[in-house]
Amino acid sequence: MLDCVQDFSLAPRSEAPPAPLLREGENVWRVESAARAAMLVDGAAYFGALRAALLHAQDSVLIAGWDLDSRMRLVGSSGRAEDGLPETLADFLTALVTRRPQLRIRLLLWDYSMVFAFERELMPLYSFLWNTPPQIEICLDDALPFGASHHQKIVVIDDRVAFSGGLDLTGRRWDTPEHLPADERRVDPSGTAYGAFHDVQMLVEGPAAAALGDMLRERWRRAACERLVPPRGNPDGPSAPSLWPDGVEPDFEHIAVGIARTLPAHDREPSVREVEALFFDMIEAAERFIYIENQFFTCRRTTERLIARMRARPHLEAVVAMPRGYRSWFEHRAMGVGRDRVMAMVADAGLSDRLRFVYPEVGPEGAAGRVMVHSKVLIVDDRLMRIGSANLCNRSMGFDSECDLAVEARDAAERDGIARLRNRLLGEHLGRTPEEVGAALAQGGVAELLDAPSPDRRLAPVPYEPEAADLPLPMIDALADPVEPLYEESGVAVPTPRRWRMVLGVLAGLAVIGGLALAWSYSPFAEPERLMQAFSRLAEAPWAPLAVIVAFVVGGFVAFPVTLLIVATVAVYGGWAGAVLAGTGAVASALATYAVGRTLGARLVRRFIGPRINRIRRRLANRGVLAVTTVRLVPAAPFSFVNLVAGAVGIPFTDYLAGTVLGLMPGLIVMTALGRQVVDILVAPSVGAVALLVGFLALWIVLSLSFQLLVNRLRPAG
Repeated sequence: MLDCVQDFSLAPRSEAPPAPLLREGENVWRVESAARAAMLVDGAAYFGALRAALLHAQDSVLIAGWDLDSRMRLVGSSGRAEDGLPETLADFLTALVTRRPQLRIRLLLWDYSMVFAFERELMPLYSFLWNTPPQIEICLDDALPFGASHHQKIVVIDDRVAFSGGLDLTGRRWDTPEHLPADERRVDPSGTAYGAFHDVQMLVEGPAAAALGDMLRERWRRAACERLVPPRGNPDGPSAPSLWPDGVEPDFEHIAVGIARTLPAHDREPSVREVEALFFDMIEAAERFIYIENQFFTCRRTTERLIARMRARPHLEAVVAMPRGYRSWFEHRAMGVGRDRVMAMVADAGLSDRLRFVYPEVGPEGAAGRVMVHSKVLIVDDRLMRIGSANLCNRSMGFDSECDLAVEARDAAERDGIARLRNRLLGEHLGRTPEEVGAALAQGGVAELLDAPSPDRRLAPVPYEPEAADLPLPMIDALADPVEPLYEESGVAVPTPRRWRMVLGVLAGLAVIGGLALAWSYSPFAEPERLMQAFSRLAEAPWAPLAVIVAFVVGGFVAFPVTLLIVATVAVYGGWAGAVLAGTGAVASALATYAVGRTLGARLVRRFIGPRINRIRRRLANRGVLAVTTVRLVPAAPFSFVNLVAGAVGIPFTDYLAGTVLGLMPGLIVMTALGRQVVDILVAPSVGAVALLVGFLALWIVLSLSFQLLVNRLRPAG
């Protein structure tokens, strides 16, 4: 057993233990045993441990992330690989499957919003699918309401060990607990240095890891319409090598681990809000001390419960470690202002001396560097601990997908373990040993702890703007930190939320396009007249129509959006001429990519577009005209991908051609009505002109949905 010689508790321990707090079906999904469990503090510890465990993977690796970057360096505290294999993630995974051909690695990446496009690797499909062996597959997971994200950060190896917490396998995450102000090892994939970064991951071994494997297989089923079987190996066999990473000392042995989730409603399944319920229950169980690390704290409901509990327990104190500020204007308006509102609630309740909002600094006072707090940790007294992906914000409670692992102490050894980990985290930020932190808390509470830091490490008060709490920002709040999805989900069939997600997504895209058009029109570099004159001269050339059709075909092979090509063609040629030419080009592109799919077959097409081929295949299941028409009206995937899959699964040519023409008709009708007005809008954009364009494109959506309803009525039953 673990050595537990020091008592870090804050309160007397009663003879009669309290009733168990973790309850399956209420505040956790499952409670499973873990033979060993450990807290991994900061990226270097996590990445090093993960690399060591992956070296022994036999059958299956499941990775889920909010972000994944093939170029990130999967290295430990030394900052370099020491096992002879490549450092970067994609090359390292490639080396693993090359060494062990039976190993299958599946990556689930949130099919992210374009808001984050410039912060991420541009072509994850190329990096993880096309540029790696076939044993590695990536699925872009969009099985979510519009605006929500997959925020879980989990790796499961052979269902025997698993990592879950706040760290994605992406750039700008590696750091050590020293958080050196200038660390040459702390650079992103482009070689650019970034600031100190703090995060926490949890490692579990045994049935708890297998449960996380079940969770990721269910996500894969939703995203890829494909069931994965659990690993075939016998984890209890005498010859099975241990996957526990060398050099990692367990913090617990034979511990019970609760798994709490947030999942928005999907298909006919209701939403899951275990994360929120567990937050509430943990706060309401607090007696003496709450320690929180969290990137975002904006949730009013959680704050109200925290205030109520502190009023009910006059000796209860809390420390909340968070970032000092946020990177962008939008993030500050969305999350920074929300945090100011929470801090104002605490101040108005008269609890600012007992509930401290702080941020970590490293270096001499007055010239210190800030540490970015990205972790999501909550520790209550020496009884309860959770580590996960969920922020204390609205969207983590019911909108995004989240996963937290929780430990509830059952005996003195486990209570000592929780206290030790809390004191270790505080000690990292304060430059003090866990023993010193425990003694300070026992002697003088929060004031004794925070007011006597080391010379080079401290937790400084987070400044806030009380007046910001009164700012009316309903639109930003609704988009960045929504309490719930933008439409009613419970009990709704699949087509309805998908249809609304498409509508809302297109409208949001149109708003962005309109704003860019207006910004361009007022810039000193805008010369739309000359641009359109050049296009018009090209359109008069005898070979121009053929060139347009070739452009459509080439665009199909590089997955260029066919809608943009249709709009551009009608803008240049106008009216019926433009519509006929655009329709001809779109059909030619559809036929060319269909022929390629027919030639390659389903297996090779899957290699090109990934496991989401199954979703398109399901939509085309009856192989008829109406199936093709429906997919054109409400796409299950980009235009080119649908074409490839239709050919690969053997949709009859005549059905495919007829369905494609019918599906393109609503857009062509609207573009014909708009005609040369597109040119006028580009030449002299104004608010009214852009509104007209948006209105016509909204009409396009309405026609598509109405046409789909007609098609569904014509579809045979059964």
